Amino acid sequence: MIPASLIAASFILATRSNRRAGDKLIPFESGVSSQTTFVPHRFTISYYVTAMLFIVFDIEIVFLYPLAVRLDALGTFGLAELGVFVALLAVAYVYIWRKGALEWR
Repeated sequence: MIPASLIAASFILATRSNRRAGDKLIPFESGVSSQTTFVPHRFTISYYVTAMLFIVFDIEIVFLYPLAVRLDALGTFGLAELGVFVALLAVAYVYIWRKGALEWR
């Protein structure tokens, strides 16, 4: 539990500047500044393929976390399961690499 005095001290001793100028006043949403002249352009398929592959592999890595936390309780079976899962990830990675999905054209 954090003592109330520590929280109060962090607010009292804060040294944040109250002055806001320049780029901090311009609205910024989704990486596109609304104040600049923006010519809409289309993103390439490579951009979307890379984003989807990142999401797929990121979600698969999330499945490894509970297994890693309980690996001692699962013993040899957990270690074998971890090895199979990582091997499947490696096979999938090599497959998309050979297909050229990671090449930025």
